[in-house]
Amino acid sequence: MLESQTTAPLVQLRGVTKYFGDFRALDHVDLDIAKGEKVALLGASGSGKSTLCRCINRIEKATEGTIMIEGRPLPQEGKALAAMRAEVGMVFQSFNLFPHYTVLENIALSPIHVRKVPKAEATAQARDLLARVGLADKADSYPAELSGGQQQRVAIARALAMQPHVLLFDEPTSALDPEMIKEVLDVMTELAESGMTMLVVTHEMGFARHACDRVCFMDAGRIVEQGTPEGFFTRPQTDRAKDFLSKILDH
Repeated sequence: MLESQTTAPLVQLRGVTKYFGDFRALDHVDLDIAKGEKVALLGASGSGKSTLCRCINRIEKATEGTIMIEGRPLPQEGKALAAMRAEVGMVFQSFNLFPHYTVLENIALSPIHVRKVPKAEATAQARDLLARVGLADKADSYPAELSGGQQQRVAIARALAMQPHVLLFDEPTSALDPEMIKEVLDVMTELAESGMTMLVVTHEMGFARHACDRVCFMDAGRIVEQGTPEGFFTRPQTDRAKDFLSKILDH
């Protein structure tokens, strides 16, 4: 993207390494994500994709290396970390909605308590976001009354309510039945087209190929190949990527 050549990256990782005991889950990862860029993070299970995503939001603490968000180091803890997390939204595999709150309350909760948005304003915004994800009629429902796909769309709306500068998706469709995947991918595609900066850990090759600007392929905790989606899917450069694609695309 041209913008990445003229402005500082919105997200910048340098030498990010993560150990779980003696196991090295991430191995000196460097990654830049420009404002407005959509990056797909691909690789086999256990390659480090989700760990990398979680380190960017400091759900996991990197053992070594630096993570910068909009030119600022990721804070270690406390109010500064909470403020930074408000700029870095995350959508998980499991929807993590509060079961005892309505859909509308789930979305409005963080803006009210974290950003101190007046309740009426947060509620109005939540209704707008529900309409955006196609669930305007579910405002007063509880999570248990929704399908998995609907719950994930609520989770996306909840992340958007904080008006993040970048959205991280950690395999957002992996817990869904096949018929529910498309409704979530449609919402994600609309977000991508709207200019949202996104890092998406996914096994959905069609989304990676058609909605993203760049593909990063991970193996053994490293980014071993990256490039345009078309280039990656039609002309993979590494043997590991060729092997991965031969297994994924044969299904």
